[in-house]
Order: sequence, then C-alpha cells, then structure tokens
Amino acid sequence: MNYKIDQAVEILRQTPQTLNTLLSNLSDDWIFCNEGGESWNAFDIVGHLIHGEKTDWIARLKIILNQSSNITFESYNRFAQFENSKGKTMSELLKAFSELRTDNLSYLESLHLSEAQLKLKGIHPELGEVTLKELLACWVTHDLGHISQIARVMAKQYKNEVGPWVAYIPILNK
Repeated sequence: MNYKIDQAVEILRQTPQTLNTLLSNLSDDWIFCNEGGESWNAFDIVGHLIHGEKTDWIARLKIILNQSSNITFESYNRFAQFENSKGKTMSELLKAFSELRTDNLSYLESLHLSEAQLKLKGIHPELGEVTLKELLACWVTHDLGHISQIARVMAKQYKNEVGPWVAYIPILNK
C-alpha cells in the first residue's frame, strides 16, 4: 500500500479510541504489567505516545515545511514519559493523548499538503535524510506498533495459564 494522507489519518484518528477501549477501567494489574526487566507497560506506552504528540510528529513536520537553513530534528527522548507521567492516572493519560491527537490531526489536515511538500526533507539526528512522507508514514506505523505491543504485553500475562494452548497462540511466543 502506498502512503496517502487520508488513509493515514484513518488510523491516526482511531488510535486514541482504540487505546481508550482497550485500557479504560482496567485494574492496575493490567495497566502496569510488563514483559519483565525494563520493558514497558501500557501506562509507559501511553505516556510515550503523549510525548510524541508534543515533541515529535508535528514539531518535525514544521521543521521540514519551514525549510530554513537548519532542517535537523532535535533528538527525541524516548524515555521522557517516565518523568512526565508521574502522579497521573491512566484515565488522565488517555484523555491527554486524545486531546493532543485531535489537535495535531486538525493541524495536519489544515495544511492540505501537496505531493511536492511530502517530498521535502529533514535531517534525523541518527537516520539522516528523511522525507515528510516517511515521517508521516512512520507516525502511523509507530501507533500500530505500540498498540500491538500493549496487546502482546497484556496477553503474555496469561502465558503460563493457558496450558497447552500456548502452542496455538502466536502472540504468546514472540
């Protein structure tokens, strides 16, 4: 499938609702479970998504569209959520994420980006040259990857409880 903004927005618009449906009104055992070690739980992931809404996707889009002499992105702190989410509830995080995403999508759609603009480039501090289209496609896959991660982390909590069915449930074996 080739990238199209309207199709990308279909996914991006659904993410807050998907997370709200999956994570609202769950016990802390579900919200704070992880895969061991320093792996992330659902709470961490939603906090990470919030940080991205504030500092990544739209901020980098603006740098690319500005096309000033400095088109290098600032480094993204992939762990900022650990400090930023302290003292908050999952309900508060889900609400904040939904509001930020709504605002960001409204802004994105207001731009009416052209194919020529989607080809404009910025400089990622680790990856080098990237196009606006690649950045926006990454936004979609980033959402889907984290939704999948949340589902996997939660499913694995019952890995030792499903008995022999573990052989038939691929998510438990990744």
